[in-house]
Amino acid sequence: MSSAMMMERTGTAFPGMGMPGYGTSPTPTGVTAGTNWMMVPRCTIKLEKCTGGFKMTCSCDDKLACSMVQNLCTMLQGGMASCCVMYNGMPCCTCNFTMGMCRCEITEMGCLITCTSGDTQCCDMLQACCDCISTMLDSGCTCCFLMNNTPICCGTSEQHSRTPSKSKSK
Repeated sequence: MSSAMMMERTGTAFPGMGMPGYGTSPTPTGVTAGTNWMMVPRCTIKLEKCTGGFKMTCSCDDKLACSMVQNLCTMLQGGMASCCVMYNGMPCCTCNFTMGMCRCEITEMGCLITCTSGDTQCCDMLQACCDCISTMLDSGCTCCFLMNNTPICCGTSEQHSRTPSKSKSK
């Protein structure tokens, strides 16, 4: 699958735990017995606010990646949902959507995740997470969406997934 990225799952629930970071000793070379790797579909991620929370659209160009995203959503929906935003491979923001109910709908190109709450303050928190993640994606970060601490899809915003066009020199 050419449109996938390798992700180590032991540190996805709490970034920095189980992965080397600042102030920790380096891990031994090779794959240790406790390491759990999986291929994560690479997607284009779009977030938008909606009544009661936000919607996240994960779209894949590759049919195999699209199918994997759809299957993972179908199998894991109903559990805890979260996002880990990374810049140059280092986690810089984690949002856990425990304040809302997240549902997953299958779309033609991937899935649509809707996180909403009937409580006004929880809605405000969900929409603040949406603003935060959107700003970071627009600035070049990568977002990984997880359900039950299992990565569902990873990707960038639409503006960063396109290849830059070459400007004509005069």
